Amino acid sequence: MKRYIILAVLLIMLIGTGFAENVDIGNVNAFKQALEKDGFTVQQGELGFFDLIKLYNAGLIPSSYGNNPTTKYLVYFVPPAPGYKVNDRSSKIAKMLGKSGNATAYWNLRPDEAVIFVGRTPPECRFFNFDADLIFRTYGNETRWIWANVGDPLNQDVIKTAGTLNGSSGNPFNQTTMIVAAADKGIDQRIRIAAESAGYSNGIINTMVLPSPMLNMGVENNSDTFGIYIRPALFKNKQAGSDYINNTPAIILRVTPNETAQLDPYSVPEQRVRGTGKTEFNLTTDLAELRDAILNEYSDLEAAELPTSMWIPDGNDGIQRGINIYGPNNDACYLWTANQTVSSPTPPFNNISLYYGFSRNPPVTLGNDTNDFIIVYGVNHVATGKATYSNFAIFGADVWNGVGAVTDQDFNGTAEAYLPNNPDAKYLYVYKIARHSNGDPHCFELPYGPDGYGIGPNQPLFIAFRIYHEEATKTGPSYSEIMYDRAIKFSPKK
Repeated sequence: MKRYIILAVLLIMLIGTGFAENVDIGNVNAFKQALEKDGFTVQQGELGFFDLIKLYNAGLIPSSYGNNPTTKYLVYFVPPAPGYKVNDRSSKIAKMLGKSGNATAYWNLRPDEAVIFVGRTPPECRFFNFDADLIFRTYGNETRWIWANVGDPLNQDVIKTAGTLNGSSGNPFNQTTMIVAAADKGIDQRIRIAAESAGYSNGIINTMVLPSPMLNMGVENNSDTFGIYIRPALFKNKQAGSDYINNTPAIILRVTPNETAQLDPYSVPEQRVRGTGKTEFNLTTDLAELRDAILNEYSDLEAAELPTSMWIPDGNDGIQRGINIYGPNNDACYLWTANQTVSSPTPPFNNISLYYGFSRNPPVTLGNDTNDFIIVYGVNHVATGKATYSNFAIFGADVWNGVGAVTDQDFNGTAEAYLPNNPDAKYLYVYKIARHSNGDPHCFELPYGPDGYGIGPNQPLFIAFRIYHEEATKTGPSYSEIMYDRAIKFSPKK
């Protein structure tokens, strides 16, 4: 009986620490044993949904940091280096998200350590990637929240999995993979040898390079702090997607060599190049015609056209300037209804007029009046082939809480009502944001709350646009080749 109790306890521990259906526990244990035999200390972490609004509502972070309402981002919770502890704040964040508190979403890494994902990729979806970010960096005497991506992510077009092995079907979804985040070539190679001895093919192992020339590796006070996120978007089967988010079939390992070895750090990898030379600007006249049709449709109301600009710069810009750029990645373009790109050190929330021009114009808000609404329109970037998926989301401008989003899945056929005789209308879209849809199938109802899950009637807001992944280049589209999405605020005439 005692033996069965022990087995039951072990099973509960395995389930609770990230093992799930479709993970070969035997292979994982053999892999861990091979690493330990090679002189590594192996610690197991956790995976989970990083709910930014929940953390904001709990007072653990100062804003929702521009969360993407379309998808639930997963984050690695990584144990601290041997001899170190998770700090109280990071432990509280992990526990608030349903984790043990013994691993953290924000972690340091020695130059000879690695963090490993072993398990399944997301089930079939429009897009996914794994992305490494620099979270905190010390500039002089000040430690700043940066949240800047480091290099290219691993997306479904480039990741090595069992489904892409040896020229097989090329299916990257729901496939076994291994991802080694490391700064050192020698450590990466030792991990690969251990993995192969445990039965994993080298053809499914990916290296997520942490480029030493750009980073301050280490576990002391002034070392960089990292995070790794999984971004799955628009699952084909919603239940399968929910199961993956709630019980991800994978584990996270932190491996630390017990003895120091001579380092052989990675250099900075080449990045995938944006742009094909093909643009969306042949739709310029069509978009102008659509604008005129929208203004004519609501000519009895006051119209205020909102500006559109780049929302956040890329990771290299944020790192060099020491500014918070809210977790972008190279697989996307980011736009918003503001008058300039984010350019402030952390945090920017005490002076939102810097971005929105509120000193010249009143804040954009949305009340309960049926004649108070916003029309969002533009080019459907998926229809033109410049994106794999795109969306627009509505945010509270003061705390950057994304309360809802509309994706390109809802764009099809929305511009034809305004341009019935234009064959290019299929490349455009029109959508409404209001407090009440009044039966309009192409209207997003803006919630009031509770807390960060809504936007109050007097709370300033903005709209942000995400344009993800041009298949031809396997990276984000070029800003110079897309037409910016747009928005018009309508309200009763005074």
